[in-house]
Amino acid sequence: MEQQTEKKKIVFSAIQPSGTITLGNYLGAVKNWVAMQDEFNCIYALADLHTITVRQEPAQFRKNIIDAYASILACGIDAEKSLFFMQSHVTTHAQLAWLLNCYTQFGELSRMTQFKDKSAKHADNVNAGLFTYPALMAADILLYQADMVPVGADQKQHLELTRNIAERFNGLYGNVFKVPEPYIPKNGARVMSLQDPTKKMSKSDENVNACVTLMDSPETIMKKFKRAVTDSEAKVRYAEGKDGINNLMTIYSAVTGLTFEQIEKDFDGKGYGDFKTAVGEAVVEELRPVRERYDKYIADKSYMQECYRKADEIAQKFSQRTLDKAMKKIGFVK
Repeated sequence: MEQQTEKKKIVFSAIQPSGTITLGNYLGAVKNWVAMQDEFNCIYALADLHTITVRQEPAQFRKNIIDAYASILACGIDAEKSLFFMQSHVTTHAQLAWLLNCYTQFGELSRMTQFKDKSAKHADNVNAGLFTYPALMAADILLYQADMVPVGADQKQHLELTRNIAERFNGLYGNVFKVPEPYIPKNGARVMSLQDPTKKMSKSDENVNACVTLMDSPETIMKKFKRAVTDSEAKVRYAEGKDGINNLMTIYSAVTGLTFEQIEKDFDGKGYGDFKTAVGEAVVEELRPVRERYDKYIADKSYMQECYRKADEIAQKFSQRTLDKAMKKIGFVK
């Protein structure tokens, strides 16, 4: 770990274990995590502490955590190349989050659009954790002196706040935290709902045909793509007002590596039925090895335990140095 940090830039990213991973999570984030492993020193977390801002059923939550860990490994995260740990097992996250809460302004947190959206969605449980969530996210990133954080459009605001908190703290106490840069992956696809392509694909969608998950069977995947919403033009081309087709082209491009121009050429003169079938088949093939590896990992709990325990320990050691430095600067007694 030590030698690598000198040579390669540190990238930090985290994902919540709130149910099965969707095709949107996979193409938008996890597939890029896999691609980044050779180029960067990658630190990945399963952000289970973040998940409890929404009330969880304990047994299901426990199952979701293990499932998500197995799924991420199955997607191709290599425990030998990357650090992939469980956030709740590394005590520094909650500790630094409390310190950073005291260096984050109430006004900054109240401007977060995600807080507004989630409070509206869970009006019966607008808890303080939902409000201070970005301070925990800042702690996640700053603990590892990350150079870069891969961000999608919905996390840009949180990263901006993380940078502000780091700069404010450094301004008061000297150079404690590295101020992270956003990393926009070259092919991070923004995948939309198959039933309402103006909205992001989400596992909480009430329409079962709107979202494809990594664990869907090939038959289910094909069925969902065949039912995908399109327009009446019947021409495969990327254009304004063709949200459904644009989304299918985005998915097909992310899976096959073909450009939109190539896709338009390949499907010139063919109908939407042919195109939906091709997209479905490409996704089935992309996810086949992921599902096979998932079945292997989920059947071998002791191997997974070995992976995360080893990673938890390294993450604890690594992050403890940052926490100790921050506490010393504030004036706590060692």
